[in-house]
Amino acid sequence: MSEYQYYEFQAIDRPLTEKEMRMLRSYSTRARITPTSFVNDYSWGSFKGDEDAWMEKYFDAFLYLANWGTCVLKLRLPTRLLDRKTARLYCVGECATAREKNGNVVLTFLSEDEEGGDWVEGEGELSSLISVRAELARGDLRCLYIGWLLSAQSGDLDDEEIEPPLPAGLGHLSASLEGLVEFLRIDPDLLQIAAQASAPLEARTRKPAEIRAWLSKLPAAEKDDLLARLIAGVDGALPNELLQRMTRERGDGQGADAKPIRRRTVADLLGQAQQATEERRRIEAEKAAKAKARREREAAMARAKHLDEIAGKESALWNKVGGLIATKQPKSYDQVVELLVDLRDLAARKDGSDFRLRLEALRAEHARKPTLIERLRRSCL
Repeated sequence: MSEYQYYEFQAIDRPLTEKEMRMLRSYSTRARITPTSFVNDYSWGSFKGDEDAWMEKYFDAFLYLANWGTCVLKLRLPTRLLDRKTARLYCVGECATAREKNGNVVLTFLSEDEEGGDWVEGEGELSSLISVRAELARGDLRCLYIGWLLSAQSGDLDDEEIEPPLPAGLGHLSASLEGLVEFLRIDPDLLQIAAQASAPLEARTRKPAEIRAWLSKLPAAEKDDLLARLIAGVDGALPNELLQRMTRERGDGQGADAKPIRRRTVADLLGQAQQATEERRRIEAEKAAKAKARREREAAMARAKHLDEIAGKESALWNKVGGLIATKQPKSYDQVVELLVDLRDLAARKDGSDFRLRLEALRAEHARKPTLIERLRRSCL
């Protein structure tokens, strides 16, 4: 299998300048470069740039795929929206890391599949995941907890390590978070066990009156400054910063636990997930066995009905067998086999000796027809 690597960078909060685009072009003559993206794939050779350096300077999201089983997602947010201390509560292993640089926190999620070998296509993957960053920017910490689960299932963490604060809404993920779970290959049973202790995420639309009431408490000079920055559009993070601030000051956040819960250890979660997996497989096996038994009963009933319909017509069936063989056309031999199977099963309702004698005579008569004889052999006739 040939090698395949896919790289995609996305700029969200601000577009690239012409100078920056020229710099990126110096690293690749065939990459697709726009004011908001750099995309390239490789069947030979490799990426010449520095992913981490590019994330620190230019981009807000990065996705990497390789057909040997490596998947990487990087997200960059201003520390005003996600501080390093919060990020590092969840990013504690090699598979989920957080670092701070130039006023931003860069998150890295790494999933390795030791099996590898499956063909992958990177086109469109990042666009399906990009909303994860927007959700995180609004204060939704579920993607961080998913990253922690990745570290737990990958063996990065000690069994006695305690899970970080559990965000609400793990039991009902957005489409982008479901995509993240699939991209990082999170064990669905592990996620289900973790979500059992997660409070429901209450969808809440803030009414204009509530927003005005909060804004009225801000000093006039601060409000003027915020309005000027919003109109100028020089700070793409400002709307989410204000949303987080209002949520925090009003005390109606949705990203924290609704009430204190017992935080579980890695061993607790993995053990319960293993039990859930075994139970799910047992139930699936029982369902499959019942479905197989039902299909076999239905097939047996249909077979018995067919044999009842042709019972007493054995002479005509043998004549038809002879006529099909006489055509000397290999495609007719399949019909011959079907008829002989019918005759065999009809004979089995009696003693079957007459069928065996006639079949042996047929084999001897047509021994020089290897195609026919081979079909009989494969059908155990």
